[in-house]
Amino acid sequence: MNQILECIPNFSEGVNAATLEKIAAAIRSVEGVWLLHIDQSPAANRTVFTFAGKPEAVVEAAYAAIKVAAECIDMRTQLGVHPRIGATDVCPLVPLYGMTMKEADDYAQKLGKRVGDELQIPVFMYENSQSQTHRKALPQIRKGQYEGLKEKMKSAEWQADYGPTAMNESTGATVIGARAILVAFNISLNTNDVAVADWIASEMRANSKSEHALPKLRAIGWYMADYQQAQVSFNLLDFKTSSPLRVWETCKRLAAEKGVELIGSEVIGLIPEACLFEAGRFALENDNATPNECVQAAIDYLGLNKLKPFDPEEKILERALAKHNNAG
Repeated sequence: MNQILECIPNFSEGVNAATLEKIAAAIRSVEGVWLLHIDQSPAANRTVFTFAGKPEAVVEAAYAAIKVAAECIDMRTQLGVHPRIGATDVCPLVPLYGMTMKEADDYAQKLGKRVGDELQIPVFMYENSQSQTHRKALPQIRKGQYEGLKEKMKSAEWQADYGPTAMNESTGATVIGARAILVAFNISLNTNDVAVADWIASEMRANSKSEHALPKLRAIGWYMADYQQAQVSFNLLDFKTSSPLRVWETCKRLAAEKGVELIGSEVIGLIPEACLFEAGRFALENDNATPNECVQAAIDYLGLNKLKPFDPEEKILERALAKHNNAG
């Protein structure tokens, strides 16, 4: 099987269409790369690009995109509700087919060194590309956000892995690393009270002492002006352990305790097909339903088309890959 590496860089820009098009053009300019999806949020002032292809080409496209972001995004004036420390806030590399996590890490280290050396951006490695436990998880690195980064980098414990030892105030820093598939899953509530979303997030996240805590789950609450609703924003670090269905059901029970209902959900980026199969079988109460029946039932049950359109051919990872592979 040919090696396929996925890259999901998150940029601290969700408003300026010209900047986002320049980033997209940089990615598309590299042969051997498929730009699978662009997820833009004006309120979060953040855009997530998803692309995949041959590992060497993916790393080249990632570098080109980070370079454009450094030229076009000035963190000294950037504001948004999503936590961030840099113009290219985080750039994960995910081995999809035909390659190991160690091989993905090798590519991540090469990318990190090049970004640090050539673009003079401080680079923090994370997840499977970081051996120091105090700076392995993204929330650890991002604590204090851009505004606290300059002081944070003065500490010996928070020197960048690559690039300058002092903060680059224009670009901020970039987090790069090899990791497993992550599902970014946001659930909207029929309230604009962020305190409710905060409470649900505090009950459900993996490091909570609550009986409702789910393993391998990160969560925060925020007000999403794009929808004029409070949301609980989840990162599912292992979708087989804490699946979208399990997260949805737990969130629904907790919301009910506050007299709140779930309106719908959204996936930022792409989602593995298995997540929808599980939710669809549950909704249909039928383990023998066809794949397409499961997918449609999951979309309806999780409200994946309530906040914005959900096209299975574009949002399901395996289908998006197949479409681009067949086209190419």
